[in-house]
Amino acid sequence: MAWLLPKLTNDFEVVVVDDGSTDGTLELLDTLDREYAFLKVIHHGVNRGYGAALITGFANCSKELIFYTDGDGQYDVEELPTLLSVMTEEVDIVNGYKISRSDPRHRIVLGRLYQGLMRWLFQLNVRDVDCDFRLFRRRVFERVQLTCDSGVICVEMMKKFQANGCRMVEVPVNHYHRSSGTSQFFSFKHLRRVFLQLFTAWWNLAIRRKLTRESTRTALPGHVSR
Repeated sequence: MAWLLPKLTNDFEVVVVDDGSTDGTLELLDTLDREYAFLKVIHHGVNRGYGAALITGFANCSKELIFYTDGDGQYDVEELPTLLSVMTEEVDIVNGYKISRSDPRHRIVLGRLYQGLMRWLFQLNVRDVDCDFRLFRRRVFERVQLTCDSGVICVEMMKKFQANGCRMVEVPVNHYHRSSGTSQFFSFKHLRRVFLQLFTAWWNLAIRRKLTRESTRTALPGHVSR
């Protein structure tokens, strides 16, 4: 990012959230933080989860536009100008969608099932709910508050953006083999937490919202229930 952003703007910052790392990342980031004025490093004393890291990062962003992606090398930050090119005044969010997923076959199959299920359960009008290559305006958080501390935050984010009338454009982006780290989203250690948060999000954002709308219609003057 440090080599790309100066080509796009002279007013930028890079926010990095260290989510309780134990491999020397903390010390390295602190060294870089002292060296680069544009770098803003936030440490979580313990691992709080992917969603918690995103919430912390978003809360510490100060520029009008926020771009985020993961640090595992599965997306190419040099595709950021593609997202910027369609970020007009009429657009709140530019959401990437993977052209072709570069993962083991079982993860590709699980990913497709997950995508279809999330679109159906949450009535999402989005191609790729978990493509972590997104650009949006900071003002969207004036309407949306995120709470999920796991990977379910991607579903929560897209559903709340959609429900609050945020205007979105989708663009295709490349997806590459993971260069570092391992995904924890579908690990047995996290499945219970993920399913619990998925159910809670589904109940609050889909079912309860629907029940509230129906109750409101029923309560309107002149409405006759059948």
